[in-house]
Order: sequence, then structure tokens, then C-alpha cells
Amino acid sequence: MVLTLAAVAVVGGCKKKVAPPVPPTAPPPPQPKATLTVSPSSLTRGGSASLAWTTSDATSVKIDEIGTVSASGSQSVSPADSTTYHLTATGPGGSAEATARLTVVEPPPPPAPPVATESDAELFARSVKDIYFDYDRYDLRTGDATAVNENAAFFKEHPSIKFTIEGHCDERGSTEYNLALGDNRANAARTALINAGVPASQVKVVSFGKEKPFCTESNEDCWQQNRRDHFVYGQQ
Repeated sequence: MVLTLAAVAVVGGCKKKVAPPVPPTAPPPPQPKATLTVSPSSLTRGGSASLAWTTSDATSVKIDEIGTVSASGSQSVSPADSTTYHLTATGPGGSAEATARLTVVEPPPPPAPPVATESDAELFARSVKDIYFDYDRYDLRTGDATAVNENAAFFKEHPSIKFTIEGHCDERGSTEYNLALGDNRANAARTALINAGVPASQVKVVSFGKEKPFCTESNEDCWQQNRRDHFVYGQQ
């Protein structure tokens, strides 16, 4: 019996010890997530857009074009040129990136100022030249042929413009004589224009003789100014 107990004691003393259980491994920290948007995505230079972002599991959030920002938020931006905004979210689990593109376009050019258009009366006043006469004469002088031809060309280019030729004289001579002389002068110009192709219906004549002088001094320079055919826009 002693031997048996000894054998049991030996067997019992050789039994292996059981190791304690291994504690479970902690899960890795979550990977950060990030979104970045801009609205509108295109604007005219000088305008503004809203840049918005959201992140999770991040301890540091940075937008390159702005700097460090909160984990989520928004900000008004107004870049001078097209810009790609770049966000980086960093946390224990790593980092995440997001981008948003804002396109900046040039503003349209300002509208051209309205083109000022001359009225027929203004065009007439700028283009039509008076014709002058020698003393006591109503025949057209050779030197005035250019003015007659230029007037005729203008009236043919503007057939809707009707006009009146006023015959004028200097102060010398009777009223009746100068009215007749002024009439002859006006009709001499009318005939020359019609011969040059101006429709007769476009032109009317009237004589004022010496009643409406352009110059009131009694000298040759003044009298020459009064011996004229004056062209007037419209017909009375």
C-alpha cells in the first residue's frame, strides 16, 4: 500500500500546469472619413460660393487653401481664379482626403454703348452746303459745281429727305427786284439738282430776297454771305 500511494503521489506531481487565457486583441482605430463640396461649382469672378465639409474619426482637419478647420463646417469662398480645394482628415486610424473644384470664369464684357444715330435733320445740316452767287447774278458759278454735285449725291442717297432751297440777296436794290432775283437763284440750283438726278418732288423753292439777311453789315464780305441759296431741311 505504501508503494501504491507513492506511485500516485509521483503521478500527481508530474501533471502539467494550464496557461491562463490570452486576452482578446483590441480592434484597430477606425479609418477617418471625409467629404468636401462646393456650391455652386462655377461662378463669375467676384462672386462667392459655399465650401462645406464633414469628417468622422479625425483629430485634425486641414484644408490646404484655408488652413486648420473644425471637424465639420462650411465657409464662403471667393477666389480670383479657379481653385481645387484639398482637405486632409487625420486621426489615430490614418488619414482621408477629399477635393472640390471651383471654376472661376471671366465676367462677360460690358454691353457696348448704344450707337448714336443721327437724325435726318442732323445729317442734312452736316452734309448739305449752301451755294453763293455773284452780285446781281443767278447763274451758278464754276467754283460752286463741287457743292452742287455733292448736294445732289446726298439727296439721291436719301430720297426720303425733302428740302427747300431759299433764294437770298444782299441789301442793295428794291424789295421786288430782290424777290425775283432770289427766286431765280433758288430755281437755278433746283434745275441743276434735277439735271443731276434728284427727283423734282424732293425739292421746293422759295425766295426771301433781301428780307432775311445772314449778315447785317454794309460791306462786300457781308453782302457775299447774303447772296446765296440756303438749303433747309423739310418743306413748308
